[in-house]
Amino acid sequence: MTENIAGIFAAAIAADPTRPLLTWYDDATGDRTELSGATLANWVAKTANLLVDSAGLAPGDSAGVLLPAHWQTAAVLLGCWSAGLEVTGGQPGDPASRPVDVLFAAVDRITEAAAWPTGDRYALALAPLAAPVRDLPPGYADYVIEVRGHGDHFTPEPQGGPQDALLAARAAQRATELGIGAGDRVLVDADRYPDPVDWLLAPLHAGASLVLCGHLDHGRLPDRAATEKVTVQLT
Repeated sequence: MTENIAGIFAAAIAADPTRPLLTWYDDATGDRTELSGATLANWVAKTANLLVDSAGLAPGDSAGVLLPAHWQTAAVLLGCWSAGLEVTGGQPGDPASRPVDVLFAAVDRITEAAAWPTGDRYALALAPLAAPVRDLPPGYADYVIEVRGHGDHFTPEPQGGPQDALLAARAAQRATELGIGAGDRVLVDADRYPDPVDWLLAPLHAGASLVLCGHLDHGRLPDRAATEKVTVQLT
């Protein structure tokens, strides 16, 4: 079993980097964004370079990620793990005042983010077409603007970060529990499966691709499953 998250991601796209790896739907806005493995890898590399070159972070440093399941969240998380960072997601039980070295926050969670002591802060609009934040909160940089200025290639930390072994083991276990196998096309209700181990790492570990749906309209499920050639539904 690959114990390194960056290795799991690389293995998931190695066979065909051009195939759709993550397709995002937001049924509240009508947004559909499709990313091949190569395109997502590009965003991941840019994010890791942002963390190392702009934020000056090193393996073992920490990142707070106050983001919902979303394709941009996948880029942020995989970028953090590629850089060897420890990620905390503001899940129940996480202390709201836990210091982190960098923070990524959705614009609708800025008030919550104020309680997190940190250095660099990045806001995400999570808007269609990766649009920037309209009214950037004071003290924040706009992730989608800043990340685009960074390099398209990044060499991940060979040993991974402090969470890699645990996350890899959990991903393998959840892939089995959820019935996800190699080559599957997995449709995920983002609201029902907010844990990134479920919606991101388990499919990647299994060698599957994702159809991630926010604000899922269940009336659209039959047509979407057929169009996207879905083989596993987590709804």
